[in-house]
Amino acid sequence: MAIRIAGVILPDQKRVEIALARLYGVGRSLSGKILAQAGVDPSVKVRDLTEKEASAIRESIERGISVEGELRRDVTENIRRLKDIHCYRGLRHIRRLPVRGQRTRTNSRTVRGNIRRTAGSGRRASPEKK
Repeated sequence: MAIRIAGVILPDQKRVEIALARLYGVGRSLSGKILAQAGVDPSVKVRDLTEKEASAIRESIERGISVEGELRRDVTENIRRLKDIHCYRGLRHIRRLPVRGQRTRTNSRTVRGNIRRTAGSGRRASPEKK
């Protein structure tokens, strides 16, 4: 029986604690808190969950945690707000540069793209010797 929580189907073969981390916004520590609140053993596999335990997990997530689409929407709204007020972090987002104080002289390849603009040695390839 596949369990669907917040639009995500949890993998049957994994432990519940690990499978809940598939949800956007839920990591290992939060999944442990959710399972403790629902009263479910974290070492149980997803396929071995009863319908009652699955509904308890679903209710504890819906009660006070924003996950998946709702959380993604909140994050994009926050970034849009920073861009609109033209604060420093918003300008960094607009220019697609690191936002949290990282250096840019080196590194920041993932944000700037993996483009290496380095000069070569200056020597041309010599023609083959005869």
